[in-house]
Amino acid sequence: MSRRKNRALAQVVDNTVNFSAYLQQQQQQSRERRSVQLAPKTANQQQYVDLLLDESVKIIFASGPAGTGKTMLAVQAGVKAFKERQVSKLIFTRPAVGVDDEQHGFLPGTINQKMEPWTRPLFDVVQEYYAPRDVAKMLEDQIIEVSPLAFLRGRTFKNAWIVFDEAQNSSVNQMKMVLTRLGENSKMVITGDLNQNDKKFATDNGLRDFIERLKRSGSSAIAAIDFGSRDIQRHPIVREVLKMYGEA
Repeated sequence: MSRRKNRALAQVVDNTVNFSAYLQQQQQQSRERRSVQLAPKTANQQQYVDLLLDESVKIIFASGPAGTGKTMLAVQAGVKAFKERQVSKLIFTRPAVGVDDEQHGFLPGTINQKMEPWTRPLFDVVQEYYAPRDVAKMLEDQIIEVSPLAFLRGRTFKNAWIVFDEAQNSSVNQMKMVLTRLGENSKMVITGDLNQNDKKFATDNGLRDFIERLKRSGSSAIAAIDFGSRDIQRHPIVREVLKMYGEA
């Protein structure tokens, strides 16, 4: 085969490889350019979105059953704030309470890998707007930070959007500790379902305790919203299941 033909074939191969890389780059850029549209589907979700976008509200409590958009909208609003450069960091935390009280130390890998079973629902939302490699880079650069509750002690988060998920599994002391981490130009969203507590001793419930304190004291910068079965936007069967458990 002549050298000219070899060069031509090599060019075809190179073009094929480059085209594949080009498609990946276009997909990546498409995600990055994708604007975040918060699309509430119920009156409670609309009220929630209004609170998420209200700069005067610094802490939001969202409680209610699964499928009501508590976590999804909180993370979406955080990504929106980050894309619009209102904040420079996204902080995700939740109590690491699982089957048989599984703890971080028994899981392999880095702290991000250890927390993955608990933070996967949050990253599913983030990856609607960023490619996995970008998310990995943001984690490496600590633009996105995954932090167990114990790792928050003594810290103050500035210019950050904090999502504290599954807060019904926190203690009163843990809730107090998390709330006092809020720094300048930051917002915190605390989500949870008071009917789903995975701790063995459910009486020490940080989420329930603070919501009751908020009802008694009130606050112009702290808000709470309670979702119900009518706000469930998952498959209709979810509502039926919750009804069978007396939660709908």
